[in-house]
Amino acid sequence: MRRLIAASAICSSLLFLSALPVQAADGTAPEARALLDRAATAVKADKPAALSQFVKGENGFKDRDLYVFCLDLDGKFVAHTNPKLMGQDGKVLKDGNGKTFVVEMLAVAQEGKVAEVDYMFPRPGTQTPVAKSSYVTKVSDLVCGVGYYK
Repeated sequence: MRRLIAASAICSSLLFLSALPVQAADGTAPEARALLDRAATAVKADKPAALSQFVKGENGFKDRDLYVFCLDLDGKFVAHTNPKLMGQDGKVLKDGNGKTFVVEMLAVAQEGKVAEVDYMFPRPGTQTPVAKSSYVTKVSDLVCGVGYYK
C-alpha cells in the first residue's frame, strides 16, 4: 500500500510539473528589439522616470537576461542594472576579443534608427565571454540599447 501511495504521489507531482509553463532562459532578438522600442518611448515621455525604471529593472524593463542600458553622448553609463557601471566610462570597456564595443555603439547610434553591434560578453553569473548583440539607438542626448545572447 505504501508503494502505491508513493507512486501515486510521484505521478501527481510529475503531472503538476508538466503543466507549468516553461520560460526560456534567454531573451530573443525580437524581444530585445521590442524592449528597446519601449525604452525609447519611455525616455521621450519622461526621461528621469524612464532612467530610474531602467536602473531598477521595473515595469518590465528587465526580463530574464534582457535589460535596458543608456549612455550619455560622452559614453558614461546613466542607466544600467549593474550598479558598478553607473557613471563609468563605457568607452574603455573591451569585450573578450579586445573590441571597444561601446565606442562602436556610440558611433552607429542614430535618432529614429536602430543599429546592431556584435561583441563577446559573459552571460550573467559567468566569466566566459560568448556571442552577444545589442540593438542601439539615439534618443535625444542618450544612446540606449538592449542586448541579447546569440
